[in-house]
Amino acid sequence: MARTTVVIASRNRADSLLRTLSRLSELAVPVILVDNASSDDTVSRVHKDFPHVLVLESAVNRGAVARNLGVQAARTPFVAFADDDSWWAPNALERAEPIFDEHPDLAVIAAHTLVGPAETPDPITPLLRDSPLGEGVAGPAVLGFLACSAVVRRQAFLEVGGFSPVLFFRGEETLLSWDLAAAGWALCYVEDVVAHHHPATGREPDGEVVQRRNAVLTSWMRRPVTTALAVSLKDPRAFRAALPRLHQALRQRRGLPEHLEAQIRASERPRRGA
Repeated sequence: MARTTVVIASRNRADSLLRTLSRLSELAVPVILVDNASSDDTVSRVHKDFPHVLVLESAVNRGAVARNLGVQAARTPFVAFADDDSWWAPNALERAEPIFDEHPDLAVIAAHTLVGPAETPDPITPLLRDSPLGEGVAGPAVLGFLACSAVVRRQAFLEVGGFSPVLFFRGEETLLSWDLAAAGWALCYVEDVVAHHHPATGREPDGEVVQRRNAVLTSWMRRPVTTALAVSLKDPRAFRAALPRLHQALRQRRGLPEHLEAQIRASERPRRGA
């Protein structure tokens, strides 16, 4: 019986999605697609070509929060996220499952992400591999990950509420990482759990600003006021973009444990040689 479900959230990306589903079909694991109100033929093509995939249709575009619906629908103890342009290496999930079994306090495995046909390590790789937080329960301890290449313990994910609707999409992993750590869960990078990512070009011209906006919102939701102010003043454009969501963010504001805030500060310090 499968112990990991792959959850994908997608919108209007039928061609790329079907390529991903073709790759995932080789793994013989349950797959849940949450369709974010696509206006193309995504749903009909998935039903036709991949009838084994459970399709959940959202009437609105929920962004990253759509993944929460997939995790709720999963019936396995672990969930591997994928995007419509990413997939898991053949042995990746088989490698991840016993690591979770050996470490019951482990909530997230951040995978080694290989990008494009050249299989170049994602730029986040050295940040995870050389984490200033040192060795964790199953590899370098981390406070972040790429959602397109992470495996989570379903119980832990649901316990902290999953991805936040305040952020919608881009950079949503940081808040979830902090909330998991604050709840006592561990997050680790594992080099030999491998995911492939073939991102499309020319997508989301405002994506960088949205990511910076979400960094501001995340700071206001969890960091000390002085820190959140400093983050906002450092990036006025991102702060302006955050203003329409700031009231909602402040309503969900709660502080982090002191030891976790210290770890976040440590992870933000410039690395030698950088």
